[in-house]
Amino acid sequence: MYKPLADEIRPASLDDVVGQKHILGKDGMLRRIVESGQIPNMIFYGPSGTGKTTVARIIAQRTNRSLRKLNATTAGIADIKKIIDELDTFLAPGGVLLYLDEIQYFNKKQQQSLLEFIEDGRITLIASTTENPYFCVFNAILSRSTVFEFKPVSAEDVKQAVYRAVDIMNARREAPLTLQDGAAERISSACGGDVRKAINSVELLFSAAGERSVITAEDAAAITQRSAMRYDRDGDDHYDILSALMKSLRGSDPDAALHYLARLLEVGDLVGACRRILCSASEDIGLAYPLAVPIVKACVDSALQLGLPEAKLPLAEACILLATAPKSNSACMGIDAALADVRAGRTGSIPRELQNVHADGAGFEREQGYKYPHSYPGHWVRQQYLPYELRGAHYYDYGDNKTEQAAKRYWEEIKK
Repeated sequence: MYKPLADEIRPASLDDVVGQKHILGKDGMLRRIVESGQIPNMIFYGPSGTGKTTVARIIAQRTNRSLRKLNATTAGIADIKKIIDELDTFLAPGGVLLYLDEIQYFNKKQQQSLLEFIEDGRITLIASTTENPYFCVFNAILSRSTVFEFKPVSAEDVKQAVYRAVDIMNARREAPLTLQDGAAERISSACGGDVRKAINSVELLFSAAGERSVITAEDAAAITQRSAMRYDRDGDDHYDILSALMKSLRGSDPDAALHYLARLLEVGDLVGACRRILCSASEDIGLAYPLAVPIVKACVDSALQLGLPEAKLPLAEACILLATAPKSNSACMGIDAALADVRAGRTGSIPRELQNVHADGAGFEREQGYKYPHSYPGHWVRQQYLPYELRGAHYYDYGDNKTEQAAKRYWEEIKK
């Protein structure tokens, strides 16, 4: 029976796993735990194709426990009960090692059904997830488990798996194929750190080779086409890229800003890019260059009207403008400080002279004593604007940029 190459090539020992040196290297904590033989409940967190399932299988081979595997996308309470029924029977005399793939798809009730048996040690849980476990795993499970993060595999490490896959595929053929210079590099770099995707690309290249004797770099480029960039609109990658774009704009790095903008546009997230760019104009450039807001708004409107791919042009202009503009977060800090007071209940009564002119009773207009600033020199007059309970409260500090410092000097002269 045909066996997919990705299964055939799956490592049988930790030494053969590519990547993950931070946890599986000589002094890696996960390696040390596995070699101790005392396997705790664990959650493997990371992107697809980084070795989570492979490592779980290797761990299972080193224990005397019966291995049971469930995928949370298709399993339910009935499947869990079936495993529970095996406990303390000849089917699982030493307990069960349960590998639960994609645990984020189990709801709270399904996860809770395992809790009693994890608690008393009859089930050792190894769960894997591509989502942040601190958001998708029930707290009681999380507190009884050790989380290990699996990272995207570097192109250099993926290349080892590519060459191993080529050797296996050549063993299946009468006439072996050779990789032209650049082919392995293209496959390794285009998979986005997903070893499984790289191996599948090798298998497809061999299937399409026919009578050829060489796999060229052009063949590799054709099979990979667009890079397998990781992006999930509802997952961590979505927010990581948006965060990186915002922080690159704030950090005045136009190259990084364009890079993250390109990643958003490549996956079609035009709205997400527009929102972050608009936000940065007010949050990070602010009063240092107030014209950034209307200019960026015009760029965003243009991008939304044009649509992709042409939207890249006005958005690139907006990113470069924001990244190279002077920066000020004084408005952001000021409103946050004011909100902190309001949310803490520090409000007080609005001074009478600022209240809306209206009748206290029929035919009687309230005497307010409001001083109209435009009637005074410099269009300013001293009077209490904050509630009296907040007299002296301070929220806004002038930024150290040309625009705000000019305003500061102006008002210091007027108010002296």
